Amino acid sequence: MKLVTFTHNNETRVGAVIGNHVVDSKNNGLIPTNMIAFLSAGTAALVAMQQQIDSGEHRIALQDVKLQAPVPRPGKFLGVGLNYADHIDETGLEKPEYPTFFTKQSSCVIGDGEAIQLPNVSDKLDYEGELAFVIGKRCKHVPVEQAHAVIAGFTIVNDVTVRDWQFRTPTWTIGKSFDTHGPMGPWLVTADEISDPHNLDLKTWVDEEKRQDSNTQHMIFNCYELIAYLSQAMTLEPGDVISTGTPSGVGVKMKPRGYLKTGQTVRIEIAGLGTLSNPVIDEPSN
Repeated sequence: MKLVTFTHNNETRVGAVIGNHVVDSKNNGLIPTNMIAFLSAGTAALVAMQQQIDSGEHRIALQDVKLQAPVPRPGKFLGVGLNYADHIDETGLEKPEYPTFFTKQSSCVIGDGEAIQLPNVSDKLDYEGELAFVIGKRCKHVPVEQAHAVIAGFTIVNDVTVRDWQFRTPTWTIGKSFDTHGPMGPWLVTADEISDPHNLDLKTWVDEEKRQDSNTQHMIFNCYELIAYLSQAMTLEPGDVISTGTPSGVGVKMKPRGYLKTGQTVRIEIAGLGTLSNPVIDEPSN
C-alpha cells in the first residue's frame, strides 16, 4: 500500500495511491485524517483503508491533489551519519563503532515537488539521497530479530545539508535543519511491500547528471540494527522517521564541489519506493 498525506480543496488528509489516483478517506470515520494518528491506529486503520481501496470508489486524480510529505511533522526526525562504506571511503574517515545519530528538526520537512531553498547565509548547499523508515508501533528495547515488526513502511528522504553550518558544531543539528531541507516522499510504502529493504538500488540526479548510484546493501548498520540500538535509549513512537544515511557521490566530495545552485532539480529514486524530486530556489527575502 502506498500511503500519502495529500491536500485537496484546501483539506489535508490521509489516502492511498492506486495507479494515477488517490483513494480518498474523506468521511470515513474509521480512517484518521493525519498520518501519525493513522499509524497509531494500527491494523484497524490499514484494514479500513484496504476496504476503501477495494470499493473502487472515492478516487481523485493524482494530478488534482497536492502530495505533502507522508509524515509532515514527525515527532522524531533522525538521520545517521557515515552509514555507507563507499561514503566513508570518499570522506577518508574511519568506520564508526556505533551508529552516529543526529536530529533534523521537523520544521524542515517538505514534500515531493516543493522547493528546496538555497539559504541567503551560505552557498554550500548539498544533497544526500537516503532510504528512510517510519515507525509504526510504540516500542523500546527492540531486539534486532524483532525490529522489522515495528516498521510501518519506507520512504525517500533528501537529507539536505548546509555544509559550512553543519561543521560549525559537532552535533550537526543546525546545518541539517534549515527550513525546506527535509524533503520526504512521495509516499510511504508499507513494509509488507518491501521484501528486503537492504537490497534496494538508490540513485540521485542533479538535473540530468547522476551523482549517486548505490544499493542499500552497503549500509554498515541496517534498519533493524538501527532500531535495536536507538530503542535502548529512547521510546520510538508511530510516525517517527529515521533516515538511514547516504552513499558516496555527495557534492562536497566532488572536484570541483558539486553544491546545489538555484534552478537545479534534485531527483532521488529508490527501487520500489518511487521518485522524490525537488527544485532549488533562492530563499525568499521575506
